[in-house]
Amino acid sequence: MMTFEEFVQITEEELALLPDYVHDELNGGVLADPNVYLHPGRVADDLYIFGTYSNDAMGKTIVLYYGSFMATMGHCSDETIRAQIRETLRHEFRHHLETRAGMFGAGTLIEEDAEHMRKYYMQHARRQQDC
Repeated sequence: MMTFEEFVQITEEELALLPDYVHDELNGGVLADPNVYLHPGRVADDLYIFGTYSNDAMGKTIVLYYGSFMATMGHCSDETIRAQIRETLRHEFRHHLETRAGMFGAGTLIEEDAEHMRKYYMQHARRQQDC
């Protein structure tokens, strides 16, 4: 299983691949948190959050949750985990860039995330009907 230190190192390596401009106004930076983060709207303990973007009084920050990665991907190869770190970073940076551009409506990542949640709830509803 990947250690927290290895996770941080890979995160830093993936960050170095992104263009400098995506970091503009990200005054809280990118942090790695060792904890598991379960989605507060989950139906069961099966919906983990890999990363978050926050824009609040404390600043604009991206956090990746090592515990969530390991809970769901701890058995995977380092390269598979690296690919998910890369995808998660790009996802959270897209939130950052859309927020900076004032984009909050149709066609944004917020809308895509909401659609993923609708699908998640539908899957659970179907499972309940099958019982």
